[in-house]
Amino acid sequence: MGFIKGVKVKLLSLGISTAMVCSFIGCTDPRNANYTVPELNFETNIENDFSVPQGWQITLWAESPSLYNPTNMDVDEKGRIWVTEAVNYRDFNNDPKHHLNFDKGDRVMILEDTDGDGISDTTKVFVQDKDLVAPLGIAVVGNKVFVSCAPTLYVYTDENGDDVPDKKEAFLTGFGGFDHDHSLHSLVVGPDGKWYFNTGNAGPHNVTDKAGWHLRSGSVYTGGTPYNDKNEPAQVSDDGRIWVGGLALRMGNDGTGLEVVGHNFRNSYEVALDSYGNMWQNDNDDQVVTCRVSWLMEGGNAGYFNANGKRTWQADRKPDQDIFSAHWHQDDPGVMPAGDNSGAGSPTGVVVYEGDAFGPDFRGMLLSADAGRNVIFAYQPSPQGAGFDLNRHDLITSTQESTEGYVWNDIDEDKRKWFRPSDVAVGTDGAIYIADWYDPVVGGHQMKDTLGYGRIYRISPKGKELKTPKIDLTTMEGQVSALLNPAINVRSQGYEKLLAQGEQVVDEIKKILDSDNPYHQSRAIWLLAKLGSKGKAIVKKTLKNEPDPRLRIVAYRALKDDSESFLDYASIAANDPSPQVRREVAISLRDRSWKESGHLIKELFNGYDGKDAWYLEALGMAADGKEEMTYQEIHNDQPQDPSKWSEAFASLVWRIHPKSAINALKERALAQSLSPNQKKQAVDAIAFINDRIAVAAMIDIQKMSADNAVQELTKWWLNFRKSNDWHALWDWQAESGEGYGIPEKIASLQEILLNKEATLAKRIEAGKEMAGNLIGGRLLINLAAKNQLSNEIINEISDNIFNNPELEIRTLASEHFKKTGGKQFSIPAILKLKEDTAQGENVFLTKCISCHKNGTTGNDIGPDLSSIGEKFDKTALLDAIINPNASIVFGYEPIMIKTKSGQALYGFLLSEGETTVLKDMTGKQMVIDADDIESKEKMKMGIMPNAVSLGLTEQDLANLSAYLLTLKNSNL
Repeated sequence: MGFIKGVKVKLLSLGISTAMVCSFIGCTDPRNANYTVPELNFETNIENDFSVPQGWQITLWAESPSLYNPTNMDVDEKGRIWVTEAVNYRDFNNDPKHHLNFDKGDRVMILEDTDGDGISDTTKVFVQDKDLVAPLGIAVVGNKVFVSCAPTLYVYTDENGDDVPDKKEAFLTGFGGFDHDHSLHSLVVGPDGKWYFNTGNAGPHNVTDKAGWHLRSGSVYTGGTPYNDKNEPAQVSDDGRIWVGGLALRMGNDGTGLEVVGHNFRNSYEVALDSYGNMWQNDNDDQVVTCRVSWLMEGGNAGYFNANGKRTWQADRKPDQDIFSAHWHQDDPGVMPAGDNSGAGSPTGVVVYEGDAFGPDFRGMLLSADAGRNVIFAYQPSPQGAGFDLNRHDLITSTQESTEGYVWNDIDEDKRKWFRPSDVAVGTDGAIYIADWYDPVVGGHQMKDTLGYGRIYRISPKGKELKTPKIDLTTMEGQVSALLNPAINVRSQGYEKLLAQGEQVVDEIKKILDSDNPYHQSRAIWLLAKLGSKGKAIVKKTLKNEPDPRLRIVAYRALKDDSESFLDYASIAANDPSPQVRREVAISLRDRSWKESGHLIKELFNGYDGKDAWYLEALGMAADGKEEMTYQEIHNDQPQDPSKWSEAFASLVWRIHPKSAINALKERALAQSLSPNQKKQAVDAIAFINDRIAVAAMIDIQKMSADNAVQELTKWWLNFRKSNDWHALWDWQAESGEGYGIPEKIASLQEILLNKEATLAKRIEAGKEMAGNLIGGRLLINLAAKNQLSNEIINEISDNIFNNPELEIRTLASEHFKKTGGKQFSIPAILKLKEDTAQGENVFLTKCISCHKNGTTGNDIGPDLSSIGEKFDKTALLDAIINPNASIVFGYEPIMIKTKSGQALYGFLLSEGETTVLKDMTGKQMVIDADDIESKEKMKMGIMPNAVSLGLTEQDLANLSAYLLTLKNSNL
């Protein structure tokens, strides 16, 4: 693609003053009167170095006070840039007295370069609304402006074109994640004329479209904000399906026909569409260096939670499974491939560049902003089987290369790293625009920049003047010009105007098929398919005869909604030489009956090479709800001996795992002639069949197999499944010594402690004796949390509980008991110490591996630290060790459960549903029946002990942080 690092561009401030911006928007001061304005000096030169491709230039197009804290951008047909601001960002976590704040709510801004010199010179407020609290998305679609601000997708209508909204409507509402990053994101108009948008996993999402269709989605994820304290997995929507976690959604432009086109993300910031109809997205992780950029296959399960959202990836992680595979459930049937592992970061806006301004090498670039890495990543996706190969490049970065780590909750003084690209967009002029929420931190619902400073950069080719075109939507020429424009939502205006004219525009649109830009050709195909029988005939001809498979895919996608001719089109495409075209047929069969689809599924299977994961997942979607028929039909062509099945058929059976295949799978698991991986595949397939026969087969395999690896695998699956999907299918015998009752002595001491008739001294004595015991300590913490212990008792027994031999108790007690003394550490002082990496490794081995892993060393209790050096810098590492409760990672928040038998249990929540499963600080899993739970409460105090509890000195911390910075994944 011609990416060359090291080309630097010096940037200068625009020199816009606060008074100037007030003259633009007609106010005396844009800030909250209660906020003490620091001395602003926007006229001072700023010098940031950026690495860009050779022959490119980057200029500062706009900066504060023209805009503040930009979260998202869109471009209208006039070439203006619209921006959503998040000035009132997470006021529960960021004191509004100490940062910029708007009493009247957050704003939508319009910025424009009126004189064509490549710099914005006017700015105005389109709307400021108290209902807007840190909105995360904007789409300008004609005179309608859609603003995404959970729980509502708002639409503001400007009926007279004066840039003032005349009407406001809650277009859709019920999305989870109020004032949360993992919530409702921006809308984009697809090349098919439908509207696409997405939302993160801060559910539950309970949304009804304009036709009354109801979406219900959730998971076990809570937290992030005080408003996100409840969620619910395994909800069923009106389509009869269970949708989980973050969602990609599609609907008609009238708000009807809402449907899920992808699910089970953590927090995909945007979904970007190219003109072929491909959906692209990025997704962030749980701080374990597994962010990703993916092609989203329609209907795909992206694999963050288990299939029904009841379990986290930590709960489902298999023995010796690498973190990336575990994090995205890559070894489970029914999950699409995860895409590119982009490492540590904080992914934000995405867009596909389809213009010609930068030359043919850059046409089709997928651009992914990453605020954590100070970079715009670029990909030129290339077909690979039924999916895509994604080769990542640093396109634009404020450092010589994308940073290997980023600051989570402490300030990095290297201001090159304050470049926090929140979005990337394409202008009508073909230039690339980047919104920069300039801040020393990213993530954790925090911001450290008290000014709310923000910028927009413009990237263009050197020596080429890019002009904003004048688009007249009242003429045919202007409508075609809009359709072919590189700005995504501008294209929709040309599409709608042309579509309204029907077959009379067919000949004009057909000319676009001769363009040398395949994206232009694609847009013509989408439109022609809607222009009556004459247009459809042209598209059908494209499906049959077009040499470019990308355009044949577009033709099939554009035609497949025609119910009368669907089978005709599907039969043509099912024989296509391209696995990508055949993949599209498979996807489209998901909701078709066996009578309609059976022969096509068999035909599509004959084109499967047994290795292509994307193709296999598409076949699995085709067989959804028809697994038994699919198995029987294709099994007829396989050898009678299951050990001699083809590789393709064996993998299909793993993917669809029908009940009728259990005995055959058992035979494969026990077959000595098969490889270890083939036997493992059979065992894993049985593990996903929720039937008593599957349990019995797994038990039989464990008893009968002579292969130690198979025995270990079946043992693990039986132990794991009895806590979730197989819990009610079998009479599991309780293991000896298990159970969660209170020992008689501890119960007696608790009775004395709570007896208000007893003397205070006697009650304190009972409390002290309880404080030295694991179960007693847990009960004391539970009682303190419920305000059932007086201050006198807490003060008297605090020293005892902090001397408890169990680290769990000493750590959790900090939330409710008072520790005398206690050392205060100074990070600046530690940074000045001479460090010894070898001694730091010794600290890690003696203090950390009881809970954390580095590679194969250590325990899988807390987060894996194998690549921690790519996640944090030294300051942030020290802060995380000294103050571990400042930002507890999802999946590692301790839960306190009080059982009906009186016991208090603590641990990380792994799953809840048929049972609730906790993992304690020793790594032991505790399985609690739902009927035995009296109460459940999330703790504010994390289980990770702080540096004082670990007995670390300042020198230890200097050495340890130096060693942790060496832990990096060289593959990223």
